[in-house]
Amino acid sequence: MVKITGIAFDPWEELSSFQTAMKREGEYGACANFVGTMRDMNEGDVVNGMFLEHYPGMTEKHLEKIVQAAKEQWDILETLVIHRVGELLPNDPIVLVAVWSAHRKDAFEASRFIMEDLKSKAPFWKKESLESTGQTAEKNRWVEKNTSGY
Repeated sequence: MVKITGIAFDPWEELSSFQTAMKREGEYGACANFVGTMRDMNEGDVVNGMFLEHYPGMTEKHLEKIVQAAKEQWDILETLVIHRVGELLPNDPIVLVAVWSAHRKDAFEASRFIMEDLKSKAPFWKKESLESTGQTAEKNRWVEKNTSGY
């Protein structure tokens, strides 16, 4: 399942609800998950907030392709990808990636693959609101590159 939402979410509640609804008890031996939250610092600057944009329709299709590619490479049973858009504040959850499989290796590797591809290729754009420095008023900047996970 892939979901883009403009509403705050609790990753642990989403994970629990999805796992309960899967009705695959006994089939999986592993669930690897990643939760990404908004930082209050980037490139040495204090970040007060962020606006995350996406291209509706295109973004979901891209995320579904990433999940499909993971299913072709690893033996996975279920996936859950939730990504926030809109206004965010430091410590807000931005993304949840969860992968269920019979064995931990497939769950770990597929989860990382999905997350890294999402961060580097999915059509999301981030505009940060930076803290004023005393001489300059608060300013906004577009994030030009994501941090590498490798």
